[in-house]
Amino acid sequence: MKNKEQVINPKILILATLSGGYRGADAAGQAHLEYPPYTYILPVMSAAIFPPKFYLQAFEQGIDAILVMYSGTDSPYKDVPERTAINIKETYTLMKERGLDIRRLRLVAICTVCVKPFLKEVNEMIDLLDEIGLVPAHLTPTSEAQAQAA
Repeated sequence: MKNKEQVINPKILILATLSGGYRGADAAGQAHLEYPPYTYILPVMSAAIFPPKFYLQAFEQGIDAILVMYSGTDSPYKDVPERTAINIKETYTLMKERGLDIRRLRLVAICTVCVKPFLKEVNEMIDLLDEIGLVPAHLTPTSEAQAQAA
């Protein structure tokens, strides 16, 4: 990590598709390669099922960064890469409105044997969190923010 004052206990959620990111994470584990214990890997069939509200709620509940690791255009499901990208783009707009740095959410294509890219993405996110810090504890829940905007 680059900075002398490192972020204490950041929480990084990894949505890892079974057809890509999860296999990359599993390969890293089988090779006994280390990555921080504060990464939480959630194996999913498709990242396209997560609407923008999911990401905002994750940040509200203490997640500091989210990596969406999917198989990209190699997805076995029709239109999933496009739908995933649309959801992430919509989330970026909402994050900006809430004052959240959009670099906290990253969509990356990870193949089934991509051990080094998997570790690289995790380490780059840790470095970013060292730079920008944790999500503010005072982040207003989405429903309250929407009520205030109305």
